[in-house]
Amino acid sequence: MPAILHPGEVEQRPTRRYDEGDSGGGRRPPIDEKHTGGGGDNDNWSNQPQGRRGPRERLQRYRLGIFFALGGDALFFVSIVSAFFVTKHSGHVNANYQWVNSWLPIQIPSILWINTAVLLLSSVSVELARRAMFRESDLMEEWLGLGTPTRRRVLPWLGVSALLGGLFLWGQLAAWSQLRLQRATFRDNPSTHFFYLITGVHGVHLLLGIGFLAAALIGMRAVRSLESRQILVDCSAWYWHSMGVFWIFLFALLVYGQ
Repeated sequence: MPAILHPGEVEQRPTRRYDEGDSGGGRRPPIDEKHTGGGGDNDNWSNQPQGRRGPRERLQRYRLGIFFALGGDALFFVSIVSAFFVTKHSGHVNANYQWVNSWLPIQIPSILWINTAVLLLSSVSVELARRAMFRESDLMEEWLGLGTPTRRRVLPWLGVSALLGGLFLWGQLAAWSQLRLQRATFRDNPSTHFFYLITGVHGVHLLLGIGFLAAALIGMRAVRSLESRQILVDCSAWYWHSMGVFWIFLFALLVYGQ
């Protein structure tokens, strides 16, 4: 038989707390945000304390370091280009009060066009390796311990990139040989001086990039952490791309800036 309430009395019933965002006819259970798991974008990744934001923060930190280093390289190449134009337009007045400019344009070895195409192809292959390293379906297989599909996809492209990089360096040496056949030596005139300087400095940077690719190749086999392998491939790829971009500008300078 239902209880009878007398005037002034209120039936006391247990109260339940619901989240303030509840609306509509249905009720949602209380949400305790302190015990929310995960770590993705929906879990307020950016609001986590610095240093505890998971793999993404570590990858961004390494990328930032690479970009700062590349910024220093860019300034170095800009200084070489500036010296190129200053030297080209400088000269002196001889005893007859005539303006003398010792700059003599040289014929650019034709193999440089092939070298440029090879370097662009290597940039494509290294980008394919980088993207394969972040393919979601393959990463899920590795996280579940079902295999190592990223290695199967990434290793061939990294190997192709390193081989194409070595072919580019061999082509640069061949270009130097063609210049020597033209009797154009390092100290012959300012234009040959800058040709050897620009191609040589870029070649050293590219050789360092091949070292990065070799480290990524070894890391794909030797490093067990998937996150560390991603960092190796990603940073190596961005460095390699930058060397391709630098070479495009330097090659245009050598061809059209003479």
